[in-house]
Amino acid sequence: MKITLLGTGTSQGVPVIGCRCEVCQSADWHDKRLRTSAMVECDDIRIVIDAGPDFRQQMLRTGVRHIDAILLTHQHKDHTGGLDDVRAFNFVDFPVIHPIDIYANEATAASIKKDYDYAFAENKYQGAPELRLHTIDTAQSFYIKGLEIVPINGTHSDRFSVTGYRFGKVAYMTDFKTISAEEERKLEGIDTLIVNALRFKPHHSHFSVEEALALTERVKPRQTFLTHLSHDIGLHSESAEKLPEGVRLGYDTLTIEI
Repeated sequence: MKITLLGTGTSQGVPVIGCRCEVCQSADWHDKRLRTSAMVECDDIRIVIDAGPDFRQQMLRTGVRHIDAILLTHQHKDHTGGLDDVRAFNFVDFPVIHPIDIYANEATAASIKKDYDYAFAENKYQGAPELRLHTIDTAQSFYIKGLEIVPINGTHSDRFSVTGYRFGKVAYMTDFKTISAEEERKLEGIDTLIVNALRFKPHHSHFSVEEALALTERVKPRQTFLTHLSHDIGLHSESAEKLPEGVRLGYDTLTIEI
């Protein structure tokens, strides 16, 4: 299995528009972060997690011509704002049309139906995205081409739930603020954890580095990669040195082989 971090930035990305901090002005490419997303490849299966505003750029950067599905973590635009661009995959072999399966929890699925209503219209216009929307039960595993996917439910804030995903011995979690003990048990035995850590200081709706490290200590994966990083995380070259053994800052295009 191979996981590629397509983007590791927060909702504004890094650099942030108009910001003049040292991170946003850094020349180090590790400090250039598109909105958070990942691609999972296992045998002949290719799945993308989240399709935010940078989805088109991320897909062009990978050079792929086919994906099997998109898993959505929640309904915020930095994770769903690029779904219209799946049209490129729909029509890459035109006149053959490849619908894209989208998996999301109930609240996120409802948001997608509203925001992209033209893709679900009974008599939609030619060229509209071909989306097959699947509402998942976060208490139940589901399968894509035989690959078992275990949803991990958490909260982003008091108003929003968020869904992480486990693939074999890998778990991907972004935009988490809390996770119950019951859901945390779904992480038992993982080898690799990819988890959000917005910044070193606490935040009201995202794990801080300290909270991400606390989860890592409880779950005890072999390796952990931090994602959904804001410019407040500091320079990659300096902040990476502050992390304990086995924990690394993620960066765009990082490929993790399992």
